[in-house]
Amino acid sequence: MPRSVSAALLALLCAAGCGDQAAANGQGAPARPASNAAPGPAAALVRAYPDHVASVDATHVVLRDGTRLAISDGIAGKTRAERLRRPDIDDMFVDRYVPGRPQGPPQGGEDPGRARNEPFFDRVYGDCRRGEVAPRLRNVRWMPGRGGAPLQVTSVNNVAGRLEAVIRDLDRLPPAMTRYLVPSAGTYNCRVIAGTDQRSMHAYGVAIDINVGQSDYWRWASGEGARYRNRIPWEIVEIFERHGFIWGGKWTHFDTMHFEYRPELLPPR
Repeated sequence: MPRSVSAALLALLCAAGCGDQAAANGQGAPARPASNAAPGPAAALVRAYPDHVASVDATHVVLRDGTRLAISDGIAGKTRAERLRRPDIDDMFVDRYVPGRPQGPPQGGEDPGRARNEPFFDRVYGDCRRGEVAPRLRNVRWMPGRGGAPLQVTSVNNVAGRLEAVIRDLDRLPPAMTRYLVPSAGTYNCRVIAGTDQRSMHAYGVAIDINVGQSDYWRWASGEGARYRNRIPWEIVEIFERHGFIWGGKWTHFDTMHFEYRPELLPPR
């Protein structure tokens, strides 16, 4: 979505009554946007993180603790690489994540979901470097009937519950699917993304990697410009998507083992 279009949508959203109405309502926390608010990136954040995001105005996302996060950093004409390197909130929505069975490899260099604004996710899930994520983790039994081991997932925003729903649905798949799922390559890990100084979504406890031995990753191929590969069956991807997890197999920089909970891009059904 072009930055000018995004700004226009946000302005329309604000005009529709989604701004900070705390004073008018006599409440300490800003009010949520009206149900008939125009669609747009900020509206998706309110729906996806209702315990943390209260409202938006023309330039900021307003959190329930009063924090105001700028939607745009004011830098126009970013390249795709620049949007990934230091994304603002607007940048998270430039590449649209399209649910459903792909018709072919990703086109046009798009990486829907790879742009992640750290200040926003730090406020929602905590900063693992400061010890804020670990106390919010809980154990989730990964595919216990198929030999999977327990994993640690954040309880914030009910991510652990969402993954448990994924596991229940995955367990209905035929036994032949087990080799793609077990062993898992892990969930929580306070680390950066390979080749960058940006924290992985694993550092927030909202991502899971399934069996590495059946997966493909652009850095393991020929690096930048690697030819797309995937061996993960669609039946597995569809279950994750149903519960709000996006798939790294829909990225030009493919990471087919990787799923992360991103309800602002893919609302759970």
